[in-house]
Amino acid sequence: MSAPGPVTGDLLADGFILLGAGLVSVLLFRKLGLGAVLGYLVAGAAIGPQGLRLITAPESAAAVGEIGIVLLLFLVGLELNPARLWQLRRDIFGLGLLQVVLAGLALAGVIYFFTPFSSAAALALGLPLALSSTAQVLPLLRSAGRMNTPFGERAFSVLLFQDLSIVPLITVIAALSRAPADPAAPPGWLMAVYTVAAVAGLVLAGRFVISPIFRLIGRLGEREMFVTAGLVTVLASAALMETLHLSTALGAFVAGVMLADSPYRHELEADVEPFRSILLGLFFLSVGMMLDLHTVAMRPAFVFGMAAVLIIVKTAVLFGLCRLFGMANRPALAMGLLLSQGGEFGFVLFTQAQEALLILPGAASLFGAIVTLSMATTPFLMTLSRRFGGEAAGARLIHVPGPEEAEQSSAIIVGYGRFGQTVAQMLLAQGVSITVVDTDVEMIETAAGFGMKVWYGDGTRIDLLRQAGAEEAELIAFCIDGEGLGGAQLEPIAAAFPDARLLVRVFDRRHMLRIAGVPIAGCVREVFESAVAMGKQALTLVGADADEVVTAEADYRRRDDERFALQREHNDVAAARDMILTEPEFRRPRGT
Repeated sequence: MSAPGPVTGDLLADGFILLGAGLVSVLLFRKLGLGAVLGYLVAGAAIGPQGLRLITAPESAAAVGEIGIVLLLFLVGLELNPARLWQLRRDIFGLGLLQVVLAGLALAGVIYFFTPFSSAAALALGLPLALSSTAQVLPLLRSAGRMNTPFGERAFSVLLFQDLSIVPLITVIAALSRAPADPAAPPGWLMAVYTVAAVAGLVLAGRFVISPIFRLIGRLGEREMFVTAGLVTVLASAALMETLHLSTALGAFVAGVMLADSPYRHELEADVEPFRSILLGLFFLSVGMMLDLHTVAMRPAFVFGMAAVLIIVKTAVLFGLCRLFGMANRPALAMGLLLSQGGEFGFVLFTQAQEALLILPGAASLFGAIVTLSMATTPFLMTLSRRFGGEAAGARLIHVPGPEEAEQSSAIIVGYGRFGQTVAQMLLAQGVSITVVDTDVEMIETAAGFGMKVWYGDGTRIDLLRQAGAEEAELIAFCIDGEGLGGAQLEPIAAAFPDARLLVRVFDRRHMLRIAGVPIAGCVREVFESAVAMGKQALTLVGADADEVVTAEADYRRRDDERFALQREHNDVAAARDMILTEPEFRRPRGT
């Protein structure tokens, strides 16, 4: 038997060109404040068959990149925590629904009456144009400090419904399809039965198969297996739907929803996100490569004019709806400007419309260019929206929701043993919302029996802390047992989340010395305070009065602080040994 051949040079060269072009372009566009999505699109157009011709077969990259869309739908499903949905239900299912429907129909009407497209083609083009760019708007809101403002919450609600609307919009395009029926496909009524059965089957599998598997992996402590299990869950759900001639996006979405309230959600988000980012980048590169630049060059006036119409129509619709939902004029106009661009899912739906024979490839390229041009205006529209926002960039919500109401919390507690439970109870008693993370599966299940939600995950990982909302948190309290948490782990966390103050539970003086140079707000030794409390009781029992007990405590704390300062200066726990008392400073008569 002959040995397997080496990886072909073409594959290596294409991979280098794709990733290299994406890297350079995204860095440049990020630096210019234009966003990663636009960078990928421009890079794809530059290296594709109509650009420098460095890649001549973009279809292979598109096939791989479509897995990124599947993973993105999975992550959207993971966002659907029931408490989060209930808190924002009016804006998500009211404002969001009306925005997609009214803006989509208005744009479809413009296309139908002012272009030669048929009514079905106008719908297939207009409805996707109603969607905005989640990938651009959310990072801009976060960097501006507006995610936790009423304005940011409402923008997030609209974007969330737009993401949810992908699946029904794909279904609408499929219903309008002019493509010849697949002879292997079942009839419509059987497709409906398959859909209901598949969704029900996935939900049951999530409850009785997937969750126990994740619980087992958590007990084994094999973090790498979470990556495998998460990808298997997504791809298996999508593959099941594809086998039944249903939407793979629907399968991935349902897979995410069935795990949205799982303790393993943050761990899954952190593990799947890198794959989603890379594969979705490949998808946008392939979209850029497949843009028909010749068609765009033949009709530049149409592209620029339609991009302007898109921004004006969506701004007007959102302004009117926001006024209807009680927003003042200036914030309503700011919301309209912020969400007036086309979105990345438009490329997905244009591809679906092309495959359904509703539009020609040239039309898909033309409207892809319109979306791309509108996305290029996002940073400028964001700047303009701040002038009309009517609120300070860093303003926070007046009401701090309890942990059962909001996904984003004021404090993150890492470790929910006896130590973490006390910290959590004290914060909750004062109305501070918390997110609790731990890796002990049995403790998570025990806490759930008492009504406490604890998420599974390694809270010392920056990616998982980011998924848990550390960028918006005011405090991160590390209540982990033992002395494994050192400066090498805490320093990157402090740098990644400069607005969050860090509190650390330390094991002993040696542990304190190891993290002495880290910019933390404070640390507490495990048994220090309890030992001081017991020492005070001991003094009382041997006859010391209240003033003597207070003096003894203050003297011990002062001496301990002085010892630690010398130990830190010399980086030696044995320093200042002469300050340790080994004999009574004076002889106290017994019983006095």
